[in-house]
Amino acid sequence: METRGTFYQHLQNRGVNRRDFLKFCTVMAASLGLGAGASATIAEALETKKRLPVIWRHFQECTCCTESFTRTQHPLATDIILNMISLDYDEVLMAAAGHQAEETARKVMEENKGNYILAVEGAIPTNDGGIYCCLGGRSALDVLKEEAKHAKAIIAWGSCAVNGCVQAAHPNPTGAVPVQKIITDKPIVNVPGCPPIAEVMAGVITHVLTFERLPELDSQGRPKAFYGHRIHDKCNRRAYFDAGMFVESFDDQGSKEGWCLYKMGCKGPNTYNSCSNLQWNGGLSYPIKSGHPCIGCSETGFWDNNGGQSMYNHLSEVPGLKIGVNVDTFGATAVGAAIAGVAVHAGLSAVTKKSLEKKETEKDR
Repeated sequence: METRGTFYQHLQNRGVNRRDFLKFCTVMAASLGLGAGASATIAEALETKKRLPVIWRHFQECTCCTESFTRTQHPLATDIILNMISLDYDEVLMAAAGHQAEETARKVMEENKGNYILAVEGAIPTNDGGIYCCLGGRSALDVLKEEAKHAKAIIAWGSCAVNGCVQAAHPNPTGAVPVQKIITDKPIVNVPGCPPIAEVMAGVITHVLTFERLPELDSQGRPKAFYGHRIHDKCNRRAYFDAGMFVESFDDQGSKEGWCLYKMGCKGPNTYNSCSNLQWNGGLSYPIKSGHPCIGCSETGFWDNNGGQSMYNHLSEVPGLKIGVNVDTFGATAVGAAIAGVAVHAGLSAVTKKSLEKKETEKDR
């Protein structure tokens, strides 16, 4: 196994100049919401600390998280994967295969007990002994338990690993569950999304390597820096929502002029993610900006949250809806318990919490 130099040493060996390195540190500091001087702290850490050993496992998933990760723009994917971390095992990206690959994973565990990161992409099937996902003749369930035992921490990449995603949707024939349902004695960073944004994934790794601790997490184990705001809060179509100007069909005039997609089933008001501020493909765009409603892919149970109806369900028809009222106050009664949970979560946002509690108190009098 190669000697683990620092992140910056490996960047230099690959011809990355000092200016680009500092640009990366600045972008990561801004993405993480850190204060002035944080970019210097990140730079110092990456210049001096050894690369972080990582085992990256793929279970029930489509590899879209890895596909997203390899398209990060700050810096290029090769700089992240091959330099910042020591990616010792990843079925999708490694050249080795079969017994040789599995031996590499075992060696990483033995030589770095308590000091490696286990990255998990995909849900874990539990029915029938976990036979619906096997690697090297072993079930994903057994592999996860073994490799999590001596891991420093676990990063659950994507909605499959965080909440089960489509694999855990009704009727869930394989008994698919997320990582946090299996591993309960290790720190876990949940990074939901189908897939997560590339810069969000890079930011999580940067924080762990720089500060040698996990980023600040919310009640669902998600990094607050990236999941602390609803997509709706910074949506480029927000002004149309406030003005009551909604797209009624995908071919109407409002659609052509970029009006709000809420009536087309947009889940932006109930979805916590960085899509509307970081955007995708190097800040080029994101679903709502490109003309498609948010489907809420980073929220728990988003496949089942429509009560068996289309994802384009007109949530604007929820009884009691009043356009102009803060979106935290509606949606709970008509779209089932799953949506209710998300609406309650939204109702606790820092922006509206106090005013909502006051209004509810006055109604009860």
